Amino acid sequence: MKIRTLVWKEIFERKNQLVTSFLAILLGITVIVAIKNISYFSELAVARELDALGANVLILPKSVSLQDYYTADMQNEELPEQYVAQIAMSDVEGVDNLSPKLSLPISLNEKEFILTGILPKSEFAAKAAWAGAGIFNRPIGCGAAVPGLEKAPVTETLVRTRVIEDLAPDEVLVGSDVAVMVGLEEGGSLEILGRTFRITATLPQTGTIDDSRIFAHLHTVQEMAGKGAVVNAIEVIGCCHEIAGGLIEKLNKLLPDAKVVTITQIIDTQIKTNQMMGNLSLIFLAIIVLVGGASIANYMYANVYERRREIGTLMALGAGSRIVLKIFLLKALMLGLAGGIGGYLVGTFLAVTMGPRLAGVPVLPMPMLALWAVVISVLIALAASYFPARRAARIDPSQSLQEV
Repeated sequence: MKIRTLVWKEIFERKNQLVTSFLAILLGITVIVAIKNISYFSELAVARELDALGANVLILPKSVSLQDYYTADMQNEELPEQYVAQIAMSDVEGVDNLSPKLSLPISLNEKEFILTGILPKSEFAAKAAWAGAGIFNRPIGCGAAVPGLEKAPVTETLVRTRVIEDLAPDEVLVGSDVAVMVGLEEGGSLEILGRTFRITATLPQTGTIDDSRIFAHLHTVQEMAGKGAVVNAIEVIGCCHEIAGGLIEKLNKLLPDAKVVTITQIIDTQIKTNQMMGNLSLIFLAIIVLVGGASIANYMYANVYERRREIGTLMALGAGSRIVLKIFLLKALMLGLAGGIGGYLVGTFLAVTMGPRLAGVPVLPMPMLALWAVVISVLIALAASYFPARRAARIDPSQSLQEV
């Protein structure tokens, strides 16, 4: 009789305990797969939301109190523009985009607006030392990438990330409210503080103070303000995972004389929820190791004790300790495979059906979790069965056959 046949018959001995052990593995793997699946797509949703918001970290002068995120640069305190270079040249990971800003109040047709200086992407590329710093590149795992940044329309990139490809010293971008109230059109001209600018584009409406802004080159605004190489604020798009991993603390250490703040309502709530789900999966992993492992070990020990005479007979007929050990470990392997595959299928089904209700995000199957589910299940089954299997392999045939 082949070993596979023996194993197959062994599996269906003591069916009640077999079912109990199988369910312990199945339920544990199911919960882990479901939580991991939902949390993964929840993290993607958070990253996409942060992408939609644009800059999610602000670097401000130390003395500034943040009242409104969208008006953070509207104060008289300044930062050295050199801070931009320090960030670009640092080893701080997770800084995707940088946008220094300097804002001035101006009047057009007796109406008050804001002139904001920004630094185009071409300025970063022009500095060889900055070009390889990883700015404007979304790292792997940092949410939805911004595909084809160079090909994206100026109005879209500026509204979302304050990043545009190029901006000449005599060019401006005009907010929607400014364009309507002053009667400006794309391609026209505009005079600001005695200087004439060409209107490169009018921006789409955002519903924020940005609609009342006029964007020009940062260095041009610095010249007009006569303040030198300074900025009011530096906007940063930070990788969602890196923000959770301490990006704010790293930037604070890099720039001790500045204040680094983030959109805490979104970062803290949603990322902490994702972390909680990740911690739950670890808790359930510990539970499955203890409960599932104990159940399988108990099943195997009971099986060895009750069938010691049969094991002794098998060894008396020529089966060595190695064959007996292999029989029990193969049985554990099949139990682990069944629990892992079943747990993945049930967990994926629950994640796909319940994920949108629990996390409010669409959830899709993750084939990679199948491998992890099977590996974890098999390892637990083999580890829990090793000592009972070794005990069976050490049974003395002569003693077991003498038992009544």
